[in-house]
Amino acid sequence: MENTDDGAAGHLLEAEEIVKRFGDFTANDRVSLRLRPGEIHALLGENGAGKSTLVKIIYGSLQPTAGRLRWHGEAVTVPSPAAARALGIGMVFQHFSLFDALTVVENIALAVPGRFDREALAGRVARVSEEYGLPLDPTALVADLPVGVRQRIEVVRCLLQEPCLLIMDEPTAVLTPQEARQLFVTLRRLADEGCAVLYISHRLEEVRELCHRATILRHGRVVAQVDPGAETAGSLARLMVGADVQSVCVAAREPSGVAALTVTRLSLPAAGAFGVPLRNLSLEVRGGEVTAVAGVAGNGQSELFEVLSGERPAPTPESVTIAGEPCGSRDITERRRLGAAFVPEERLGHSAVPGFGLGENVLLTRHASGDGLVRTGFINGGRTRALAARVTKRFDVRFSRQDQEANALSGGNLQKFVVGRELDRKPRILVINQPTWGVDAGAAALIRQALVDRAREGAAVLVISQDLDEIFEIADRIAVISRGVLSDTFAADGIDRERIGMLMAGAHEASPGPARDPRT
Repeated sequence: MENTDDGAAGHLLEAEEIVKRFGDFTANDRVSLRLRPGEIHALLGENGAGKSTLVKIIYGSLQPTAGRLRWHGEAVTVPSPAAARALGIGMVFQHFSLFDALTVVENIALAVPGRFDREALAGRVARVSEEYGLPLDPTALVADLPVGVRQRIEVVRCLLQEPCLLIMDEPTAVLTPQEARQLFVTLRRLADEGCAVLYISHRLEEVRELCHRATILRHGRVVAQVDPGAETAGSLARLMVGADVQSVCVAAREPSGVAALTVTRLSLPAAGAFGVPLRNLSLEVRGGEVTAVAGVAGNGQSELFEVLSGERPAPTPESVTIAGEPCGSRDITERRRLGAAFVPEERLGHSAVPGFGLGENVLLTRHASGDGLVRTGFINGGRTRALAARVTKRFDVRFSRQDQEANALSGGNLQKFVVGRELDRKPRILVINQPTWGVDAGAAALIRQALVDRAREGAAVLVISQDLDEIFEIADRIAVISRGVLSDTFAADGIDRERIGMLMAGAHEASPGPARDPRT
């Protein structure tokens, strides 16, 4: 393992011995990082390793407990994001900060200092976006734009401020493969022009392809600085977690079982002004298989999950069938009693109540399961805590004290808990939305293996995911959703990423119809 840093000369940014404590917890423990102009530098680590804390300090959202920053060799204090932007530091966050009801130019104006001259700013937006291969219509309403274009707005908003350093947090998580390739072209051009890029990603193959150097954090400390191109994805993951990350084992499946979950000609209007209508969706999920629905975020995945789980009723009872029973008008508890389990995308606030302990959060989806957690209206606290302990042990959920509140867990640990809570029931049907969103390699491998194992035990597993690596790793069949239209269903070994990317961009939308399996 080689330390590729060769001294302080010519560095744009130096973070020296950064310490950040939150009470008794140390998020960053004497972290040092140096960035050169024109360098694309990866910042890697498990969930809770301290990556987000460090970049928030660099961007001025947090102040360090100890240590200091140098900018062009001079010690600086960055008291706020506005001060960071004034220095020349821009950041594109994982979750966009855009207003759907405003146009592109109006959203950009919110971050551009000075008087708002709509026509002049629109001209600048059009010119800069075209110059960097990120074309935008300044007059377009954000609500009408796909997620890939929304990310362009965030990038162009930073570029208008002519940054010397651009921080990007999981930038390809919401992009098609084609959009990701275009983003890489843009980032390489920025680097060629002297802009440094600090790049956070859990997608290790793209880090190997794109980045010049990588700093790896573990438990708040720097454990390595390497040339990612000289490493493998496995060796990078090993440095991140301190141990080998097991590959997902996908055993040969038995002949497909009967359809345990069906969607039949489902159409549903948008729930609000910025929702996505579902148009004539049909899908079968069979026992013994993992079926994946791929797609860029915001194309109807949330609406599909809501109608499958019973959070939103379908137009007719027959629109959704679970274990042979028409369920379109049944609520989520009735669907659970038929053997179904559901894991929504938002783990904190939807899957789990932030201020509840893990035992109480078990009760949210298990109160009517027949586990004896509730009797004659009273909660059996001992049983709920014991069940939570069983889940946390099996899924390696790490926490600081017994019955820890959900909002005190890292994102990856909370995701392992909410997935484990549902799998502990051994459901006959499992619908899970974004199973490994924002979790590290070790947690992702554990969750994916658990999904495959449940399917091989005979359950029908439907995975809604934006991550093509994940989909190709675990899925037996794949469909693609784009702007509320579902494609045909394909055998996973009969379709490639390029074709999926085209479908994610809407290649199938001209003639939406019932999904069909090419094997039938």
